[in-house]
Amino acid sequence: MACGSCSTGQDKNGVPAGCNNNGSCGTGGSCNKLNVFDWLGNMSLPEGQAPCDVVEIRFKNSRKEFYRNVNNLTLNVGDIVATESSPGHDIGVVSVTGELVRLQLKKKNINYNSEEIKKIYRKAKQQDIDKWREAQALEVETMFKSRTLALKLGLQMKISDVEYQGDKSKAIFYYTADGRVDFRELIKVMADEFKVRIEMRQIGARQEAARLGAIGSCGRELCCSTWLNDFRTVSTSAARYQQLSLNPLKLAGQCGKLKCCLNYELDSYQDALKEFPEIDNRRLATEKGFAFHQKTDIFKRIIWWSYTSEPDVFIPLSIARTKEIFKLNAENIKPADLLEPKQFKELEVVKQPDYENVVGQDSLTRFDNKKKHNNKPKHHNNNRRPNPNQKPQGEASANAPVHKEKQAQPKPQHQNKPQHKPLHPNQNKPQHNAPLKQPPQKGAQQGPKPQHKKPVHNHKPKPKNDGNSHA
Repeated sequence: MACGSCSTGQDKNGVPAGCNNNGSCGTGGSCNKLNVFDWLGNMSLPEGQAPCDVVEIRFKNSRKEFYRNVNNLTLNVGDIVATESSPGHDIGVVSVTGELVRLQLKKKNINYNSEEIKKIYRKAKQQDIDKWREAQALEVETMFKSRTLALKLGLQMKISDVEYQGDKSKAIFYYTADGRVDFRELIKVMADEFKVRIEMRQIGARQEAARLGAIGSCGRELCCSTWLNDFRTVSTSAARYQQLSLNPLKLAGQCGKLKCCLNYELDSYQDALKEFPEIDNRRLATEKGFAFHQKTDIFKRIIWWSYTSEPDVFIPLSIARTKEIFKLNAENIKPADLLEPKQFKELEVVKQPDYENVVGQDSLTRFDNKKKHNNKPKHHNNNRRPNPNQKPQGEASANAPVHKEKQAQPKPQHQNKPQHKPLHPNQNKPQHNAPLKQPPQKGAQQGPKPQHKKPVHNHKPKPKNDGNSHA
């Protein structure tokens, strides 16, 4: 029951077709269109003060009106009520109750005791709701037919929305036009076509966007259709203060007018610009030449200048330095340079950002470059087998370049050369004074095998005698 005015509509069983909340709408039945948070709802009234008997009722889209609860009905947000209208009655949804309504009346300059505030008859019955839904089903077809009739009569107007009254006795046609439109003949034709009382209301482009709703360029729903209800004038000076490019495609909203969000931060920019000097095409005169204004970083408090001879070089100046040069130029004094002498060293240290790899991505051609040779000495791994095609270290060619790092490298303990010299062919007998070679122990590290063949000995050692043997 609380989602009766939802723009997504309901099916025959009364279930919302769009939000699927099954009748328990958490947004007060307004589907996020100009919702109001009642921050005074949990506060008790002072003793002796009567509660507010005025209630805010929301109708189709963004139309809201205030009604007086003369029958002291227990009303909550989301209840469907029958209200006073001329002629007949209308059906709406309660949007705000309690003391917050007093603040809304004060905000919209409406007197609380005014007699123009209409009455609430009762809570809507099921028959009232069924008739209201039948009237809502006729709105889209009526809008298209009325547009066709307006084109046949040659009227320069655009009918953007149609709203039927709850008892189907009246229809309100909202239209936009550049000037005044004589629609007397159109009202007669539409009254004969739709058999209802016709009321024409002209609205502006912003009100049209607020009623219909859309998605803005920021990706969110329009402010005017969700929470903004007072439309302040927006001028191009707001864009100039914020140093935005005067591009109508960027600054215009869905309504074709300047965006309302241009006024949101305007006060902050105006407060920050109070300390800046008035530039207005003024130039700075120095011994090096004249400098003209390029841009201003308002919140960093930096003004960028460039010499006329070097327009591509941006020189940052503080507010104090800019005012100082303006004061010297007023006394016909030209400083040597824009920057102070102590600022030259600071500029040399500043590194310009690299915008080519600003996201941290590597170059797509990083695999096309050849690998650079690493001149670092390699660690000898005795567990690796030697390459048979590789020459030993001692047999390197004389023409090969010798690196200094390899010359300074200490020789490893295990070399490819054999540690013993081959015996002369005439020496067939081994020397008895030489110690016998011990067999290699298990687990000991052994050097790589020599790549050349060992000499083959054809003699056999003689067995030892009684100790007086000679060679």
